[in-house]
Parts: sequence; structure tokens; C-alpha cells
Amino acid sequence: MSDQAAIGEAVARTVRALRAGHGWSLDELAGRAGVSKGVLVGLEQGRANPNLGTLIRVSDALGVPLTRLVQVEEQPPIKVFPPDRHVVLWEGTAGGTGTLLGGSDPRPSLELWRWDLRPGETRESDPHVPGTKEIVYVEEGTLTLSVDGRSDLVEAGTAAVFVGDRPHAYGNAGGTDLRFILAVLDL
Repeated sequence: MSDQAAIGEAVARTVRALRAGHGWSLDELAGRAGVSKGVLVGLEQGRANPNLGTLIRVSDALGVPLTRLVQVEEQPPIKVFPPDRHVVLWEGTAGGTGTLLGGSDPRPSLELWRWDLRPGETRESDPHVPGTKEIVYVEEGTLTLSVDGRSDLVEAGTAAVFVGDRPHAYGNAGGTDLRFILAVLDL
């Protein structure tokens, strides 16, 4: 395969993935980038030989550097995070932990966390970037989930989805340990 063909395939794969990640139609990306829908169809099918100006407009609209569009090296379809790559990023006063298990990059990014809160511990979080969503699944105990001034109890075996772009907190007001899994989608 020639270098030009490899770059064309990289652009096609990357533009398709980033557009889908934003949830945009071809028409929406075309409007944001100031290029025709036909040009984008050609890009996403690897049939086009776009000029630099087109690539810059598309990368700007997608919010990524131009180099991201033309990277020939493909990320592996599976990225494994063994236990030695898990990182404890929060430690509570009573010994609780917030452990980042794995994540993707660049934006939109997805993070997977395991949280263990001892009785009485609370983890307060500042708002994330606009559009961030979080989902929590409580494995044991009862989570007091507070978002933008509202609190709900989330029992073991229950999941909850909430906006992460507002002040929020995870708390254990119970008398037993709390364990939950958290996913954060940062758009």
C-alpha cells in the first residue's frame, strides 16, 4: 500500500470515528467544517484526495489537531489495563479509595472507576466539561448521590445516570462499606 493510500485510510477511519463520537450527521459536520457533504463522503470512504485547507477545516470542526486525522498508526482495537496500571487517585479520611481502572483518549473520553467509601466518607467533585455524563452501579452498600443540590439514595444492585457537568458528590452515610463502579463520558 502506498503512503498516500495509507493516509487516505487513516483520514477515513478517523473522521468516521470522531464524527460518530460527536453524534453528528454528515450534514452537520459539513456545515461545521464549511465543506460539502460530498467531500466528507469521499473522505470517509477513503476515495478523496483532499487538499490541506479541507483537512484543516475538518480537523478544526472536530476539535482535533490535523496530525490526528492523518496518523497512519492505528490504535489497537483492544487496550488492556492490567492491575499494575490501575491508579488510586483519591483516598478518603477513613481509608476509602477512588481507583481509575482505565480510560480512553483523546476526547470524547471514557473513564472507568472503582470506588470504595467507608462509613461517613464523601467525595465531592467539581463540575466536568459541559455535556459530561456519568453512570454509577452500586455493588454493595447504599450510595448517597448528590447532583446540583439534589440527593438520591442508590441501593446495591441499582444503576443511576446523571450529568457530570454540575457540582456532584458520592457519599456513604450508612454504617457499612460502599463499593460502586463509575463510568464518566467526557465529551
